[in-house]
Amino acid sequence: MTTEAGSRQPSTRRISPPRARPGGFPPRPRQPELSAGIGRASRLWASLPRELSRAFRPHADGLSREILREIQLAVPEYAQPLEGPFGKTIVEAVQQAVLHCLDNLGNPAAPQDAWISVFRHLGKVEFSEGRTLNQLQTAYRVGGRVAWRYIAAVSQSLGLSTDFLCVGAEAIFSYVDEISALSLQGYAAAQARAAGTRARQRRQLLELVLAEPPASPKAIASLALATGWKLPDRVVAVALEPRADQHDLEPPPLDSEILMDLEGPQPCLLADSSLLPGEDLQQALAGWRAAVGPPVELGDAALSLRWARRTMELAARSVIEVGPVIRATDHLATLWLLSDEFLIRELIRRCLAPLEGLTEKQRARLSQTLLAWLQSSGTAPDMADRLGVHPQTVRYRMRQLEELFGEQLNDPESRSNLEIALRAQQLLEG
Repeated sequence: MTTEAGSRQPSTRRISPPRARPGGFPPRPRQPELSAGIGRASRLWASLPRELSRAFRPHADGLSREILREIQLAVPEYAQPLEGPFGKTIVEAVQQAVLHCLDNLGNPAAPQDAWISVFRHLGKVEFSEGRTLNQLQTAYRVGGRVAWRYIAAVSQSLGLSTDFLCVGAEAIFSYVDEISALSLQGYAAAQARAAGTRARQRRQLLELVLAEPPASPKAIASLALATGWKLPDRVVAVALEPRADQHDLEPPPLDSEILMDLEGPQPCLLADSSLLPGEDLQQALAGWRAAVGPPVELGDAALSLRWARRTMELAARSVIEVGPVIRATDHLATLWLLSDEFLIRELIRRCLAPLEGLTEKQRARLSQTLLAWLQSSGTAPDMADRLGVHPQTVRYRMRQLEELFGEQLNDPESRSNLEIALRAQQLLEG
């Protein structure tokens, strides 16, 4: 089809429709009430006589040229040479629109798939070009007005009745609504696919950053560029406690630069340490229990997540204080002390071996007294005040401890090990 701009009055020839009633238009078959949505325009065209298709088909090229010319005048974004993929797409769309209407005249069995695919594809093209649907919908409205003017002129020259013009007008503007709806579907599908692709890429990026051993900085930088994520110098990882309904929850209202995985068995977040909200984090993560790891360099992100998850684990066991948001940096001594539970339990077993032959109550009382002695000035009144007992009770217990531990109480290294063992035991036993 040529795309020469130029507006000429269409050439016409008169037709004499059979069984014409006053006004020169054949009786219109009775039609059932038409439902709204895709296909209404086609059913309106199909309600008209088939011979009209033969009468209007010679005008298809002229109508297409006129529609293209007016669209390019009305929509600056489309005012470009109709060459390459863009030109091919818009020319095909206009041709398809005109031919579809002609094919449907008097033909309820006309195929519908081709035009539906074309206009859905146009919506996808607009999204890929970075435009909204405003320009395309303007083009559809312009095309509808041009088609109506052109068809009205041809109809007048053919001596067709106003009955045809009424149905034709209704069909044209229904068709504009339908192709607009189809392009909206295509645009939304492309948008959803892009969002899904972006979300997948961001999850992949999160996996790369948190990988152990670390992924190559080049791979991380390449994927970060593809997803539009600005590489931070320092990051904070946040471990989230898994939830049974986590797949149904909306993402928390956090900065778009925060990477998140809310679908895996161990959900987590990763953020630039300067972006992670402070007091607002609990509100943003309402419904989630979170443990915030220490700030680290980007290459050590896995380390931050490891300590965030360890903090969450100890909170779940009530070893450390439980709350909606727990910060690893508030429990560094505990995390260090219990960083290797096998070794700390072995230290407890060895250091506190002298207490093994006692009852549980005796072990508990003497352990508390020994820890108070190690952490205080060692005077009976001071220890009694710490323990809430009489000083004489403290003196009695200390004599027992001296009998059990002997020279260990006088050795600095042994006292240090005893204090570590007693503090760890206190944490582990709650």
